[in-house]
Amino acid sequence: MKIIAIGRNYAAHAKELNNPIPGKPVIFLKPDTALLKDNKPFYIPDFSNNIHFELEVVLKISKEGKHIAEKFASKYYQEIGLGIDFTARDIQTEHKEKGLPWELAKAFDNSAAVSSFVPKEGFSDLRNLDFELKINDQIRQQGNTSLMLFSCDYIIHFISKYITLKKGDLIFTGTPEGVGQVHTCDRLQGNLAGRELLNFEIK
Repeated sequence: MKIIAIGRNYAAHAKELNNPIPGKPVIFLKPDTALLKDNKPFYIPDFSNNIHFELEVVLKISKEGKHIAEKFASKYYQEIGLGIDFTARDIQTEHKEKGLPWELAKAFDNSAAVSSFVPKEGFSDLRNLDFELKINDQIRQQGNTSLMLFSCDYIIHFISKYITLKKGDLIFTGTPEGVGQVHTCDRLQGNLAGRELLNFEIK
């Protein structure tokens, strides 16, 4: 499986990092070794002094597809969940300034924390889903899928023009504003439409 992530998909988040609002999806990849499952703790790596959390809705691809029309995209995922795109912001900033790729900042081991997945039929409208992140019981991020610059279906359509999607692939759909640094002993709790899906500790 592969992890495909969408950057700058919420206008307020793009602005908070002083990034331009994109005209088409910004895509980057994480390897399977980035996956962190089952609410296992995240260990802050020794190569960064500024690891940021980014809460995202995650789609789990259910069948192979390429050149998928947007109107059929919903047939290619049956489950959704939450994820944290951990980012070494100091490394990312350095690489952006030099015009280098972001992989060292985004693709390191355990940088993609993923919740369990739930059937999408359990939600009345995927285009209007609230989600939030609490750290130590304090709300740090709140988002709604209606604020996405590019919808879930459009993201699948766009990616599949370039990259074949396969069963089990995960798509991180972007983070809302409010990202920030994690610290040792922080507890992260992620809720999707009022349902807690993430609850793990930073070590």
